[in-house]
Amino acid sequence: MNEQTDKLSIKTKLIYGVGDIGNAVVNSAVQFFLLAFYTDGALIAAGLASTALWVAKFWDAVNDPLFGWISDRTTSRFGKRRVYMIFGALPLAVSIALLWFVPRGMSNVGVFIWIALTFMLFDTLWTLTNVPYYALTAELTDDYDERSSLTAFRMVLGVPAYIVGAALTPFLVGLFADKRTGYGVIGVAYGLLAAVVLWIAAAGIRERAHIAESKAETPPLRTFLATFRNRPFVRLVVAFLLANVAFALIKTLLYYFLTYQLDMEKQVSVVMFILLLLVVLFLFPWKKLSERLDKGPAYAIGLLIGGVAMALTFFLPHGPTPWVYVIAVLAGIGFSAQWVFPWAMVPDVVEIDRLDTGEHRGGMYYGVWGLATKLSDALGLVAAGWVLQLSGYVPNVAQSANTLLGIRLFFGPVPLLFILLALPLLIWYPITRRSHAALLAKLETAGKE
Repeated sequence: MNEQTDKLSIKTKLIYGVGDIGNAVVNSAVQFFLLAFYTDGALIAAGLASTALWVAKFWDAVNDPLFGWISDRTTSRFGKRRVYMIFGALPLAVSIALLWFVPRGMSNVGVFIWIALTFMLFDTLWTLTNVPYYALTAELTDDYDERSSLTAFRMVLGVPAYIVGAALTPFLVGLFADKRTGYGVIGVAYGLLAAVVLWIAAAGIRERAHIAESKAETPPLRTFLATFRNRPFVRLVVAFLLANVAFALIKTLLYYFLTYQLDMEKQVSVVMFILLLLVVLFLFPWKKLSERLDKGPAYAIGLLIGGVAMALTFFLPHGPTPWVYVIAVLAGIGFSAQWVFPWAMVPDVVEIDRLDTGEHRGGMYYGVWGLATKLSDALGLVAAGWVLQLSGYVPNVAQSANTLLGIRLFFGPVPLLFILLALPLLIWYPITRRSHAALLAKLETAGKE
């Protein structure tokens, strides 16, 4: 392995990171406001909307691993991964616009089908473009710390974009007298942004020739099942699932907690901005800490800080309070680790598979990772929706004590419980800097580079 293979220029890292800007804006808007669009904009029952989204997620059991496997087998003049970014960007933009549009006058059955189908279309095209994009993290460099650096650079661009999605969305929607129209406008704008930045990233990076020209030969089902025999990968996926369900609950209920528990709807953008600003500021400090502690333990510390901070919200009074800003700062510091480490840890497990098979199957691993991400997001979303439904939530009015209790529990204490379950898996995570270096040495000796 030569130095050029291991180290990436700052320019390469930045251009790669540009590709995630659109994803971050869209994902932020979806995670924080999609349910709010359905309930408060399109006036759809929370249980109906969240269940339709959850049903649509079953398609993920097929499409994420399938498209990952297809990209592993792809060879083209545009590369193994870049080809999907180039030709999938525009259809992705259309699907994003449709996600934020629901025709008026539809029956409950029609609304259910519309939400499920438009989300499946969006999810399919997101997977088609972004599983290959994320797989490049494992393929642009083999270096343990350089992958953390590449991820941190991506997040330095992506998290501010995530802030835009979180903070700008309610502002833009508020410019329109009809929330439904406002959400439709952001759907078009965010879709175009997602397409353009994917094209910029695809034009500015180059895949390593020996990987781009390789072609995985193992059938899809066998490749899919093989990922679950990779014990460090399974351990990482389980830890991430637990942490991401917690984070999904927080993201989905943040709007409702601030609006109805704290009566601070006008401060939603401010609180989100503070939280996510701290996420950005601590990306590289967390990377530096991982150079001393390794990625798993550093990730665990961050989750614990963020989880405890969120649990404190349960004790905030009913009504405006400045303490929410303090909690947002602490949560942002802790959850910054959620943006750095999971994505920097996935590439390290791919080498274990490569040592066993000699194939570059990062696409399948990122497909399974995408499946875990989306399923945990969906679990958090549907749980939040039914918490609102069963606790008697009524949109755009003051909520009952029972509804507020449900929002408080699932916004703070319940996410902390999920995080506590994930911590042991990360504190004693088996892939360290030392073990990864030994793994790369075996790969070089075996001639499977």
